Amino acid sequence: MQIQQFEKLDKKRVRVLLEDGNSFVLYYGEKKRYELEEGMELSEEVFQEITSEVLVPRARKRVMHLLERMDRTESQLRAKLKQGYYPEDVIEEAISYVKGYHYLDDLRFAQNYVRNHKDQKSQRIIEVELLRRGVAKDFVQQALEEEYCEENERDLILKWTQKKHYSSETADLKEKQRMYQFLLRKGFHWNDILYVLERV
Repeated sequence: MQIQQFEKLDKKRVRVLLEDGNSFVLYYGEKKRYELEEGMELSEEVFQEITSEVLVPRARKRVMHLLERMDRTESQLRAKLKQGYYPEDVIEEAISYVKGYHYLDDLRFAQNYVRNHKDQKSQRIIEVELLRRGVAKDFVQQALEEEYCEENERDLILKWTQKKHYSSETADLKEKQRMYQFLLRKGFHWNDILYVLERV
């Protein structure tokens, strides 16, 4: 495959663009070591050497570093590696590596996320946030079922009514509607909202 061009990323790194549309990033010292030039034919042997000796170890190190800071989903890690212009097979290898050591576990991520947010957010909001982070729907449902029950939602609605000093005995129609709309925006189910509002 032919090297089409080099794209300077910063003072230390360059992006190598190949004719097949793929690319990867090297430090200038690595580019020099492999004697890469624009327009040259990059042999499969040299490309495999760059992949195994430079790109794969770097991608592994990158995902480990990302997971050290905070738990992430597989989708989030893939996105980060894509931003770094890692080839698809290198991304697969890095993801498999951290999965092999159980450093990456989307179900565990979902369970922890639900556990840490269930006292502040509704089930629906948490579900949307997890799906947005790329967690599979099955994992999201499992985590929610394990951590939530109907009472959780209603307890949380009750907390919000207390925080807002709401009382059904003293509230007029306007206040009731305002509280109802506020709780809907928080992502609570209308059924649970009415159940609590009628009893506080």
